[in-house]
Amino acid sequence: MKTTAKYEEMRHGSIWLIALRSSLLFIVICGIAYPLASTGLAQLIFPHQASGSMVKDSSGQTVGSELIGQTFTDPAYFQGRISSIDNNGAGSGSNNYAPSNPELVKRVKDSIAQWEKENPQVPVSKLPIDLITNSGSGLDPHITPAAAEVQIPRISSLRHIPEEQLRQLVAKNTEGRDLGVFGEKRVNVLKLNLALKKLAGK
Repeated sequence: MKTTAKYEEMRHGSIWLIALRSSLLFIVICGIAYPLASTGLAQLIFPHQASGSMVKDSSGQTVGSELIGQTFTDPAYFQGRISSIDNNGAGSGSNNYAPSNPELVKRVKDSIAQWEKENPQVPVSKLPIDLITNSGSGLDPHITPAAAEVQIPRISSLRHIPEEQLRQLVAKNTEGRDLGVFGEKRVNVLKLNLALKKLAGK
């Protein structure tokens, strides 16, 4: 009996020791080695993306990320999508309102009224839906090419830049479908406004 009890004690001790060693091994592999290796590899192969896809202006100053939208209040710039979280990159999401929700209806009406005030040259019937709707994440940095083009008359009037020149600017900053197949054509608003600022400076 004493021999059996001692054996059981040793066996349980060995099990705990094995479990401890295994835990430490997986902590080192999964918690330290793998993150360091994947981060280092990402920085080596995709340094721009791994660092947050940051965007710099002509002076080399970081002005944002090409993955997170920004709110441009100056009507002399292209406007992006509405964000219910003010494009706060600390989180993402939007109000899950039904189409009949009074707050959503009011917000859309206010957006349309603002559009009519700032864009008298373009009727509401030509207003692309993405300019008055929130994206699912609330952080979408892109708009459709059509949403950029309808803003050209306003910006042309305020900046005294020919509309044709602005259309060429939008076309130059229009991104194609991923791999030529996936997604839709889109325009990154931050990049477009940086190009607009550079053009206006000239």
